[in-house]
Amino acid sequence: MHLLRLLKIVRVSLRYGLDEFFLGHERVRGLRLLLSTALFWRELSRPRGERLRLALEALGPIFVKFGQVLSTRRDLIPLDIADELAKLQDRVPPFPAEQVYRTLARTYRLPVAEVFEHFDPIAIASASVAQVHFAVLPGGREVAVKVLRPGIAPVIVEDIALLNAAAGLIEKLWADGRRLKPREVVAEFERHLKDELDLLREAANASQLRRNFDNSPLLIVPEIFWDFCGTEVMVMERMTGTPISQVEKLRAQGIDVPKLARAGVEIFFTQVFRDGFFHADMHPGNILVAADGRYIALDFGIMGTLNEVDKNYLAQNFLAFFRRDYRRVAQIHLESGWIPSDTRVEEFETAIRAVCEPIFDKPLKEISFGKVLLRLFQTSRRFNIEIQPQLVLLQKTLLNIEGLGRDLDPDLDLWSTAKPYLERWMSEQVGWRGLLRNIGKEAPQWSALLPQLPRLLHRVLSDRSAPNLYAAVVALVVSQQRLNRLLAGLLVLLLLVLLLSIARWFV
Repeated sequence: MHLLRLLKIVRVSLRYGLDEFFLGHERVRGLRLLLSTALFWRELSRPRGERLRLALEALGPIFVKFGQVLSTRRDLIPLDIADELAKLQDRVPPFPAEQVYRTLARTYRLPVAEVFEHFDPIAIASASVAQVHFAVLPGGREVAVKVLRPGIAPVIVEDIALLNAAAGLIEKLWADGRRLKPREVVAEFERHLKDELDLLREAANASQLRRNFDNSPLLIVPEIFWDFCGTEVMVMERMTGTPISQVEKLRAQGIDVPKLARAGVEIFFTQVFRDGFFHADMHPGNILVAADGRYIALDFGIMGTLNEVDKNYLAQNFLAFFRRDYRRVAQIHLESGWIPSDTRVEEFETAIRAVCEPIFDKPLKEISFGKVLLRLFQTSRRFNIEIQPQLVLLQKTLLNIEGLGRDLDPDLDLWSTAKPYLERWMSEQVGWRGLLRNIGKEAPQWSALLPQLPRLLHRVLSDRSAPNLYAAVVALVVSQQRLNRLLAGLLVLLLLVLLLSIARWFV
C-alpha cells in the first residue's frame, strides 16, 4: 500500500515537472538530462507554482491541505509559489450517505431515524476531513451535522510519513533545505490535522469562541449540542446567512459593506488581544453574514492561542508600528529576545522603516501584505530573527483578513481602523482599568491568604531547622520600624480590596 502510494506521488511529481525543485543539486544534476530526454512529452510551460498546485490537487485532499498550510509560510517558500498555493481549495467529492449513516449509528448506537426527526442524506458541504449535512433534532431544532470522513486517519498517517520522507530529501538535496526547515513545516501540518480529526475538540473550540462573543453585536457563533457530539460527529446550530464572498448580494440586502469590513478588523483584534484565542481559518468559505449585518463563523477545527506575554509584545509592536515609531519596534524585538542581543537597534530600525514606510497612508487595495510579509521575513533572515512558532497561525489569519478586507472594501484604511482599538486595549492593560482588573483576579487569593498570615508566620518562627530564614524573620520582627511598614503594607492591601469591591457596585 505504501509502495503504491509512493509510486503515485512519483508519477504525479514527474508529470508536473516537480523534479526541477531538487535536480539543481550537484549530487543529482546528472539526472536532469536523462529525465528531460525520457519525459519529452511533458508540458512544462506553466509557471512552477501553478504546476506544484496542480500536482497537489491531483494527489488528493491531504496534499491540498498541506499546500494550504504551506502557502502561509512565506518565510520559508518563494513568494510566487506561496501566491499560487493560496489558490488551493478543498474540492473533495462527498462520501456516500451509507457511510454517513454507519458513522452516525456507531456514534449513537441507535438508528439515525431514532436520533433525528429528519436527516438530509445529501451533503451541503464536503472537505478533505469531514462533510456537513442538515438535520432536525427531536423538538424541531434545525442543526448542521458534521461527520468525519471514514478511514481518513490511516490515510493521513500514511501521507504524513511520505511527507516526512520528502522533507528529509529536501534537507539533503536542496541548498536552502535546512534553512527552510521542511520537517518543522510537516510537523506543524500534522499537529493541525490531528486536531481536526477529533470533532469533540472542534466542538469545544466553537463553544469557547461562542462564550467569548456572547451577545456580541459583531459576531455570531453557532450553539453546540453536546448530547449529540462525539469524536466523529459534531452537531451545532444551523446558521442562515449570505456567504461573505457575495458582496453584491450583501449590498442588495442593505448591508453596510464598508462597516462590515471595519467590523472584521475589530473582531480579529478582539480575538487576538482580548481573548488570546482566535479563529485561524477565516477564509470566505467559513464566513456567512446574518440579515442584521453580523458575521457568522463556521468551521472551528483550526484555532490559534497566544499567552499574555505574546499578546503584550504583539500589541506593543502593532501600536508602535501604527505610530510609525520604528525605534520602539526594534527595541521591542530586542527586549523580547526575538533578535540576538548584539543587534544594533539603529540598524534594525532603519531596515524596518524601509519596509513599512511605503505602505502608510494607502488604502488596502494598494497594499499587498504578502509582499510586505516577504520583505519583513527577508529582514528577519538578515538579522537572524527567530521565527516564533506560536505566531505562524496568526500570520495565516492576517493573510486571510487581507483578502477578506480587500474583497469587502478596497478603500478600507486598516491603520485608522485598528489603531484606536489597540490604544484602548493597551490602556486597559497598563492603565488604572488594568490595575483594577488585576486586583480583582488576585483578590480571592489574597482573601484566602491574609487570615493565614499569623499562623504561617508562627510556623516559620518555630522552625529552627531553617536558621537563615529564622534569623531573617527574627530580625524583621525585632525591628519595630520594619514591622510598622509590614502592617502598613497589609493595610494598603486591604484598602485596595475594599476599593475594588466598591468599584464593582458602580460598574
